[in-house]
Amino acid sequence: METLPQADAVIIGFGWTGSIMAHELTKAGLNVVALERGGWRDTPTDFPPTLAPDELRYYWRHEMFQETSRETLTFRNNMSQTALPMRRWGSFLPGVGVGGAGVHWNGQTFRFLPSDFVAKTHNEERYGPLPPDMTVQDYGVTYDELEPHFDTFEKLCGISGKAGNIRGTIQEGGNPFEGWRSDEYPNPPMEMTFSQDRFDFAARGLGLNPFPAPSANMSQAYVNPLGMSLAPCTYCGFCEKFGCGNYSKAAPQTTIIPVVMRNPNFTLRTNSEVLHVNKHPDGTRATGVTYVDASGNLFEQPADVVVLCGYQLQNTRLMLLSEIGEPYNPQTGQGLVGKNYTYQVMSSVEVFYEEEFTNNFVGAGSLGMIVDDYNGDNFDHSGLGFIGGAYIGCWTTNARPIESHPVPEGTPEWGSEWKRAVRHNFLKQTSLSVHGASMAYRHNYLDLDPTYTDHWGRPLMRMTYDFTANDRLLTDHITPIAAEIARNMGGREIKINERRGSYDSMPYQTTHNTGGTIMGQTPADSVVNRYLQSWDLHNLFVMGAGVFPQNAGYNPTDTVAALTYWSAEAITSQYLRSPGPLVQA
Repeated sequence: METLPQADAVIIGFGWTGSIMAHELTKAGLNVVALERGGWRDTPTDFPPTLAPDELRYYWRHEMFQETSRETLTFRNNMSQTALPMRRWGSFLPGVGVGGAGVHWNGQTFRFLPSDFVAKTHNEERYGPLPPDMTVQDYGVTYDELEPHFDTFEKLCGISGKAGNIRGTIQEGGNPFEGWRSDEYPNPPMEMTFSQDRFDFAARGLGLNPFPAPSANMSQAYVNPLGMSLAPCTYCGFCEKFGCGNYSKAAPQTTIIPVVMRNPNFTLRTNSEVLHVNKHPDGTRATGVTYVDASGNLFEQPADVVVLCGYQLQNTRLMLLSEIGEPYNPQTGQGLVGKNYTYQVMSSVEVFYEEEFTNNFVGAGSLGMIVDDYNGDNFDHSGLGFIGGAYIGCWTTNARPIESHPVPEGTPEWGSEWKRAVRHNFLKQTSLSVHGASMAYRHNYLDLDPTYTDHWGRPLMRMTYDFTANDRLLTDHITPIAAEIARNMGGREIKINERRGSYDSMPYQTTHNTGGTIMGQTPADSVVNRYLQSWDLHNLFVMGAGVFPQNAGYNPTDTVAALTYWSAEAITSQYLRSPGPLVQA
């Protein structure tokens, strides 16, 4: 094994969090090395406008996702079952390569609500003690502290939207329930289509407060604070699972990576998979990482600071493989690494029209209207038996023909009648999504599988997860509200897709996996402190949605990025001056 020259910082993973952290650390003068397990990927090479979006390649054959033949995870609903490997991605889609999942995301960019960051304190003060098996806790950082960092990320990405609360003053047309904002969105909302107009009318008719979804798809030409130019969206609809060749979707490649790559104190090594984090014999700090390249050569990369910027599942697994912190044991409640795995609970309602054409092929990843009246604690939960909530959204993300086959209730699942129904309804359908929170429970967790290994012989991650009583009560309460909006949209008929039964790992839901390396206020309740610094190794920092103690009803990317900027500021302004714990245990 070859030992490489010492770096000031090594970053594992080069997606959104990795590129943000690399920019902030190199700007502070550090010599930074980033290690990305996948290959290089950029807009002009991989997604030129001359390359037609290939649905077979990117959607069905999973071009930009991790190869399950090399590494996957095992899954079971509960501890009485034997976990088996996921042979094909379904419920969620972990990215691989430069840019990570930030390349193939839709661009739906919500800030968590202020009450989301104090979920335990807020809900117990308002509703009383939480169920004993619910392991919800506060983040240890507040919305007010993160607000400047939300603003930084939204301006980096040129988010299109309409503010609902600027410095405490409610703004007409925006979300009246959102936390205060220091500024308006950098771009105006996107142009809405027939479906959003009908949703807006229907929701207002029920006394609700619809607003345009915050979108990382550009409503107009934009130059971000780093000098990166983005172009107006063409509403082609190939966002989710695809890279944007028009520079119209904010992604690491279009907003920040080119700037980072020009820094002489930055080095990126692709096709370099980190096997474990190395520790000093005294156990108080990390000394670097060991990684393997595409040829199978082993390297040791020493570094003064180690930052985990992989996907949530990868960060948790690397902590477990590196024996950093105590693995969580759901039977005893001891240990923390792998604890509080959460996801989201989803349902939907479809609306079918007879004469009107919805033309859903004209869309974008974050083209939508949203109702937030039943999200978070924006409504009274007294007597409902659950906490948290969901937003209700009418998205037009594109009716891609391989994955979109809208048919009414009672249609056969195959054959000539199914084909006729698809043909008749393809241009005359829209849908409403209920995007629900996921509260942490004792029996939902991550650990290392005792049987299955990856191509390097390391144990796979094992996921033990099922929907909870809180999930079921939440979706049972909010889905009928979405159905009421749908009925008010003037269609021929509706079709309600309720969330029933156990969690199934195959149908796509969201790539919003959270928990496993949770943040908190003490070493007794968290893996990392409020600055995302490991309690065990003071020079190890962990980014991503793995630090969420539970999941909110929103998409996580905006909050993930704000926490990354928050942590980077603590590293550059505090830690580098005096290396050591930033919060005293």
